[in-house]
Amino acid sequence: MYEYMFSWIREKVWNYRYSTMFMNNYTTIRNKCSNFVHKIQYKGMKGKRYSNSFTSSGMVKEEGRAAYYKLLESVRDGDTIRIKRGVYATAEQLADTMIDVEAIVPGGVLCLFSAWNVYRLSTSLPQAYHIAVKRGRKITLPDFPKIELHHITDTMFDIGVKEQNVSGYRIQIYNKERCVCDAVKYRNKVGMDVCAEVVNSYLELPDRNISLLFDYADKLRVRRILEQYIALKL
Repeated sequence: MYEYMFSWIREKVWNYRYSTMFMNNYTTIRNKCSNFVHKIQYKGMKGKRYSNSFTSSGMVKEEGRAAYYKLLESVRDGDTIRIKRGVYATAEQLADTMIDVEAIVPGGVLCLFSAWNVYRLSTSLPQAYHIAVKRGRKITLPDFPKIELHHITDTMFDIGVKEQNVSGYRIQIYNKERCVCDAVKYRNKVGMDVCAEVVNSYLELPDRNISLLFDYADKLRVRRILEQYIALKL
């Protein structure tokens, strides 16, 4: 995923960096637009403003018409990239290992491979950003970055959801105990070896909460299988 991501960004930068109009003052324009984007970044969850949030056209328009025109100019120059309707990001942000989940998939929760990677429960590198949404929701996804949606029933969606700062983004992510239960629940899909790795990595954590783990396992109906994995480990 990262090789494709850097190739895509490099192509965007190449197209505008060497254009006749901006070739001589590329550095100046880049610095101005970069400062501008940081000034107009939209407000994150619960009304807070986070340093690495993607830019929302709605929030820019509240700054005035001039700010919105500057955003469009920044897009034309290549300093800012349109992710989907109303959502923009810089090339530097897209080169990061995390994205503004709330901006692209409002209400989405980071899960499975992406969440395991954050907690270092698995060495498997995610080939897409795995995001859980409530079943029945229709989400328009961008061509890039690659996102894989997982539709979860309402009764199970909120189990283990927490807010966490990852690479400057305030995101919703399932906690470690929910992540372990998901590994067991979707073991046939993600692979038995990955499932075992996630469970083993969790059991080695000093802050593991076995009581909470089994509570979630009961709710997600994976307790019997989880107990078998733990019995083999212990």
